[in-house]
Amino acid sequence: MVFYIRDDNLIKIPQQKPYADMSVLIIDGQALVHTVIRDAFLDAGIHNVKSAYDAYAASRLCDVNDFDIVLIAFDVKSDKDGFNLLEEMKFKGQISKTTCVIFLSADTTQGLVNCVVEMEPTDFWVKPLDKSKVEKRIKQILLIEKKLYALRYCFDQEEYPTAIYYAERQLKDQALAHYHPHINRIIGRSLFNLQEYQGAYDFYSKLALSYKYAWVQVGLVATLLKLQQVDQANELAATLLEREDTKFATYDLLAEYHITREDYQVGYEIIQEATKLAPRSIERNKKSWNLARLNHDKLGQYIATKNMAKYAKNSIHDCPSLSMNVIRSSLDLASSVTEGEAAKILAITESKIARMLHEYPSSKELTEQLHVIQARLLNLRDKKQDAEELMQSQVKVRVAKTFEDSLDKIKAFHEVGMWEQSMLLLDQLKDNFEHDSFTGKVLAEYLEQESKERRHIRYSPKELGEMASVHYKHRRYKPAHNLLVQARELSPNNINLTISHLKILAYLAEQDTLEEEVKPHITECFEKLAVETLTEKQQTNVDEYIERITKTGFKPTQEYA
Repeated sequence: MVFYIRDDNLIKIPQQKPYADMSVLIIDGQALVHTVIRDAFLDAGIHNVKSAYDAYAASRLCDVNDFDIVLIAFDVKSDKDGFNLLEEMKFKGQISKTTCVIFLSADTTQGLVNCVVEMEPTDFWVKPLDKSKVEKRIKQILLIEKKLYALRYCFDQEEYPTAIYYAERQLKDQALAHYHPHINRIIGRSLFNLQEYQGAYDFYSKLALSYKYAWVQVGLVATLLKLQQVDQANELAATLLEREDTKFATYDLLAEYHITREDYQVGYEIIQEATKLAPRSIERNKKSWNLARLNHDKLGQYIATKNMAKYAKNSIHDCPSLSMNVIRSSLDLASSVTEGEAAKILAITESKIARMLHEYPSSKELTEQLHVIQARLLNLRDKKQDAEELMQSQVKVRVAKTFEDSLDKIKAFHEVGMWEQSMLLLDQLKDNFEHDSFTGKVLAEYLEQESKERRHIRYSPKELGEMASVHYKHRRYKPAHNLLVQARELSPNNINLTISHLKILAYLAEQDTLEEEVKPHITECFEKLAVETLTEKQQTNVDEYIERITKTGFKPTQEYA
């Protein structure tokens, strides 16, 4: 053992393995790739090199061996791609923080590269491989692993003061000059993890004078945000969002900052942009989904759940609940769009339900969930009595095993008119819900929002819109306005509801019945529609309503004007 002193405690660093004792696993579907890489390791003095041509064989080998170096291709021949396999191996502990991981891929699209970078491999090689370059790169990687072993061990063990101490010693060694950027990066991350934000800012500022690396600039933004130097951070972030090498990390930093400050709308918009850059991240899609719910974005919910189900396929995340969540979000979306759009969504949803029943014909755990979904579907098909009977006979008013199952029950009870049962279950869910994590915090906020809305709004946006239409036909414009206010509270992104609301407001204005509490709704409709892309017919109608309102003497806000 080698010992380094920190605060009078001994930090034990195990000796690094000699090359002759190291083991390597190559996971790739192409025999030529195995030959090129194996020969390079043999030349470097590493003889324990094993091969796997698919994910199944790789998993079997990892079950009985601890590998020091793993090379994994994206396009392995199996039911999993390399990204999913790498994620699974990390989850199972088959790859630790000290394992050298090299990712291989012929696909260099930005989305895949961003996702792989998030998994933090040691290196990324683009296929096809060049033999001479592979030999050179392996020698470089082995040298880096040897030189920086103790430093990396301390950092991986979260012994940050020791890591800084050791890094500063290595910076004085000119023989390691080639690795000084890597060493400095570890110092910056250690200072940040120790919450020494002013020290980290000073450190990154000094590095920025001589280093042009993306991580230096990103580190500056991160520390500025922690120091509440928001204007300066935003100014620098704006330039980093223009760079491909810093865009992704900057989005993540800004999203985390705004979400921490409970500015969920801005955080959601940023998370959406980050998700476009790295769509495979299940965790980021989950954040996007939860923030979409909080911001009443039904389409955003649907897209996020679809992404989660798509990219989790054949991975450790794959499970029936992901497909159930896609179905649920499609029902939410169908309840907030036009009848024609809803019909298309429901047709697709019914085929997904049939597929679920075929894949899990005897699953008792899914039975009640499917009854709930079926009731919601019947309700959307205007078969409310059938839906209510199904809920009464097949669904129990009790919290389910998962948050999503319980939430779907609450929605179904509410939609069929069983409001007391819905609110009882919602109160139970709130009482049993813990929210220490980021996700928990957002969902707790969402539950509060659901509770407030469901207590004073008993109908869906679609039902509220239909009731408002009846009042409009009988020239009862004020009741129609009140109903549309509720409908738009539940579905603020529904443009058709906004246009219908503006039409009702035009009639109220012409009747000289614009009460003070109504005027802000006109302004809100003006501002909402000003930034939306409308069809020619929609724009014609909106222009007409605005003209009628302004003729009555009402002046729009400066923002709209």
